[in-house]
Amino acid sequence: MEQKILPASTTMKEFEQFLKSPYKIGVFLDMHIAQLKNVNQMAKACNKKMIYHVDMIHGIKSDDYATEYICQEYKPFGLISTKSSVILKAKQKGVIAIQRIFLIDSHALEKSYKLIEKTKPDYIEVMPGAMPWMIEEVNQRLNTPILAGGLIRSKEEVENALKAGASAITTSKMDLWEIFYD
Repeated sequence: MEQKILPASTTMKEFEQFLKSPYKIGVFLDMHIAQLKNVNQMAKACNKKMIYHVDMIHGIKSDDYATEYICQEYKPFGLISTKSSVILKAKQKGVIAIQRIFLIDSHALEKSYKLIEKTKPDYIEVMPGAMPWMIEEVNQRLNTPILAGGLIRSKEEVENALKAGASAITTSKMDLWEIFYD
């Protein structure tokens, strides 16, 4: 990722702030399917590239059929999902595929490693991202670029995640967007 911060929007108000920002790539985390067309048009009008979290688009099932539809109809820059079928279909359609994993416990982490070895996403989003020692471990184990997200609340936590090997940080904290403008 060229950007160290990937602004993440959960509301139209946050999305409009992203559109005004100098950032070129943004993430929309939580939306209704009826918003997708408008969000996509607004982003294109502002020359922004969008990453959509497929699992959090309400009104559409997050499976390979929905992924194919989103890729063909909206041509996103990237898609985030916890589901392997979404990751595989996004890759097949030439869209950046970001596998989201949750650092809950050792068992969940091992299952995530096996899943990622099978799907081979373009990026892994590690949640929560405020654990730099785990970012290092995941980075060493999988050698796949990492996005860190979740519970990153300060400039120091952003810097620690980046030093630990994260390529970028996904965050909805607008004060962090402003600190790290490219």
